[in-house]
Amino acid sequence: MPTHDPAFTEHLRGEPPPVVEPRRRPPRRGDFPIAALLVALAAALVGATFAALSTGDFMQHLDRQVHAIHCSFLPGAAKDLAASGCRTVMMSPYSSFFRESLWGGVPVSLWALAVFAFLAYRTALVLWRGETSEGETKVLLAASVLPVAMSALFGAVSVVALDTLCKICIGIYAASALCFGGALFAYRAQRASAPREARFAPALLEGAGLVALLTVAYVVLAPKPDPRSATSGCGSLVRAEDTAGVMIPLTSSPGGAPSIEVLDPLCASCKAFDARLAASALGERLQLRGVLFPLDSACNWMVTEAVHPGACAVSEAVLCAAGVGDAPKDGAAAAAVLRWAFARQEDLRALGARDEAGLRAEIEREFPAVRGCLGGALVRSKLTKSLRWAVANAVPVLTPQLFVGDVRMCDEDTDLGLEYTLARMLSPEAERERARMRAAEPPRPAPPPPLADLQAAAPVKAPDEAMASATTPAARPANDPPSPGESQGAEPPRSPTLVEAAAREAPAEPAPDEGGDAERAEPTPEQPPSDPEAPPEGVRASGEETEP
Repeated sequence: MPTHDPAFTEHLRGEPPPVVEPRRRPPRRGDFPIAALLVALAAALVGATFAALSTGDFMQHLDRQVHAIHCSFLPGAAKDLAASGCRTVMMSPYSSFFRESLWGGVPVSLWALAVFAFLAYRTALVLWRGETSEGETKVLLAASVLPVAMSALFGAVSVVALDTLCKICIGIYAASALCFGGALFAYRAQRASAPREARFAPALLEGAGLVALLTVAYVVLAPKPDPRSATSGCGSLVRAEDTAGVMIPLTSSPGGAPSIEVLDPLCASCKAFDARLAASALGERLQLRGVLFPLDSACNWMVTEAVHPGACAVSEAVLCAAGVGDAPKDGAAAAAVLRWAFARQEDLRALGARDEAGLRAEIEREFPAVRGCLGGALVRSKLTKSLRWAVANAVPVLTPQLFVGDVRMCDEDTDLGLEYTLARMLSPEAERERARMRAAEPPRPAPPPPLADLQAAAPVKAPDEAMASATTPAARPANDPPSPGESQGAEPPRSPTLVEAAAREAPAEPAPDEGGDAERAEPTPEQPPSDPEAPPEGVRASGEETEP
């Protein structure tokens, strides 16, 4: 039967019809979500601005000095030098990574800047094209998840670990949430009509490359500190021995390096330093003891005014909790008082400035174990000896200070450079250098005994001997010229050393009511007993405390 259908006739002859390949269509594109993309772009730009301000504040502190920083919800507002949540967060060990390898480490805000810049670039590119696909919006959604997750993590750290909030950080958190919301709405609008993807993996590699590029540039261009200052420090102790038993144990790390921290319980910088040291893994390598150095003129004759009112009373409470006798110190009880004082510093300072008796009553209510010891002559003598230890070692009048071995860590290394400097001070090379320096120094003379010890050791003369000695040249008044025979061969008087001068200006230690820790000074008729509460004239503070 004849037919005119070629395909049918060819099939009858055993030849199959040709297979026609369907044309490959590009990914389908839905309605252009311009509103959601505009929200994502604006949020990315705001987040990049906040991250850039935070990174700039961090980088200007790489010169190891104190600078004003931004801490406002308004980008570009005036900087502030005072203590704030932003400064606390920036100085904390959570603000950067790789701190032991690089002074200050790599700031987290630098990575936030890179991610927000990538999000702004991808969103602006889509808006410029005027069309998008599910794959492109999926890139935006995946990239915006990272800042949201990091915002949740670091927000929890700020509240739980640091007990503060940073306004710049809150701005970054809000920008992260808005950017994620815009990317999510754009993705859902495209997903309804465009199931296929386009360039997902290469786009994410672009973002990772931008983060890596900024990190490498920062590491290469960041200023490097002098490595010698990290090992040699800024000064050393004259004698680190605790002969008077004034040091309190702060950490117990068997085999740790012997270290001493000079602190004030009402010092905000000491609180921040204690938090940084506790959060650092290197703190476990220190056998740390504390020397109380209250910056309060009520007991410290080296300051002319109460920088931290009430610090003397709180310091006495710490010493009472640790134990003022010859028994082993109770470090746990002393640490409990310190934690309580750190947590309520502002309230305690205000109460100490207004009513010191009320402050002491508050301490006794909180810690009944110190009742009977607080304010007594025994603990006041112990606190005076703690201050004398600082005088004998020529310790600057500021807090906090850290001595590793007998080497003092530089003040500018106690915040951002803590981990970097401490890692090098604990290294075997630094220990060998300190041993070499100690071997090269001449033996140091023993510090002079306190005036109370000298007075107690002086023999009491009988009245006849005292009258007879009044005619000797040594007892003659200063305005009575000596005879020619006496002046021949006489040696000129020796000038007192700095340590002896400071010890003479220090108030005499109060005599305890009962035996134990302080030596009783018997006043002579010519020298009335000095008031231990009144600071002597002529002694001034040689430094100021630096707030974080």
